[in-house]
Amino acid sequence: QVQVAESGGGLVQSGGSLRLSCAASGLTLSRYTVGWFRQAPGKEREFVAAINWSGSVSEYEDSVKGRFTISRDNAKNMVYLQMNGLKPEDTAVYYCAAKYSSSVTSRAYDYWGQGTQVTVSS
Repeated sequence: QVQVAESGGGLVQSGGSLRLSCAASGLTLSRYTVGWFRQAPGKEREFVAAINWSGSVSEYEDSVKGRFTISRDNAKNMVYLQMNGLKPEDTAVYYCAAKYSSSVTSRAYDYWGQGTQVTVSS
């Protein structure tokens, strides 16, 4: 059974930083493209960032470019989302997702985590 799990969420002041982590069991995460998505209250889930299996290609949603960095450590089967310069509008539940594809542009993912709450106070 495949499970994807996020960690690292929390409450932070505007301008602060958090690092989210994504781990998986039941699959070798190092072979998967991994994406981060978020969903704020009353809004649809939106794409945040993605990284291909090797870490050579990444993509970001425009509003997080220059502030968020997606990375991976394939030796540890982990993917990270470093979030700097956080703003109140970044408040959302953040989800990690994995897909057995090299594409970072497609938004179709096979496996999803349960999400971790990120709250940015003003």
